[in-house]
Amino acid sequence: MKRSDVKAVVTGGASGLGLATVQKILAGGGKAAILDRPNSEGEKRAQELGKAAIFAPADVTKEDAVNAALDKAVEAFGGINVCVNCAGVGSAMKIAGKSGPMPLDMFRLTIEVNLVGTFNVSRLAATRMLKNEPNEEGERGVIINTASVAAFDGQIGQVAYTASKAGVVGMTLVIARDLSRDGIRCNTIAPGTFDTPMLALLPAGQRKALGANIPSPSRLGNPAEFGDLACAIVANPYLNGETIRLDGAIRMPPR
Repeated sequence: MKRSDVKAVVTGGASGLGLATVQKILAGGGKAAILDRPNSEGEKRAQELGKAAIFAPADVTKEDAVNAALDKAVEAFGGINVCVNCAGVGSAMKIAGKSGPMPLDMFRLTIEVNLVGTFNVSRLAATRMLKNEPNEEGERGVIINTASVAAFDGQIGQVAYTASKAGVVGMTLVIARDLSRDGIRCNTIAPGTFDTPMLALLPAGQRKALGANIPSPSRLGNPAEFGDLACAIVANPYLNGETIRLDGAIRMPPR
């Protein structure tokens, strides 16, 4: 798919990896809808980015809200052919400790946003992509999901987060196979330690130490590098059903 033909919906698009992806899509001549929480900075970001970007507020776990957001994007762009799922939450707690077990609600929330939310947006976006006319490769759309290296190297205290991201990895090939005859591809990016707003809350010394643990390059990932990979996936019609680690060769230790 040509970058200038992209009509995308990017969840979590108001900040971090999602915003960087939106910026890269626009830089290539495409259009993008920022799908993020109503109380996010999505509207502000869309106005800053210009006419090729819109804000489509929604909670990714809510079917009606996501349908409304996708319909807004379809109306604005004349259809959608790319869906990038970046929305997610983190949690840090061991399954059990001296203070008791991990609250079940904490586990459920992490799964609900990271896994169920990704599935929800993917299925609803794919339904709209099915209406697209196929291009010369027979392609109607591309879905890109976001997992994490935690899906493979989960650390102590990441049981809920790891489970949610491993689920995203597990869905990838199946979604690609489900939609293969319809010309819709599905791939997943598993990022390592990136310089996102969440990490920006840490002291500078701690952030530097995190980067030093990465083999090469020994630094935190730049969100723009995530956006570059997302655009490369869109552009390559033979890339399908794959999870790609984007992590500077890091393998996370237990702690």
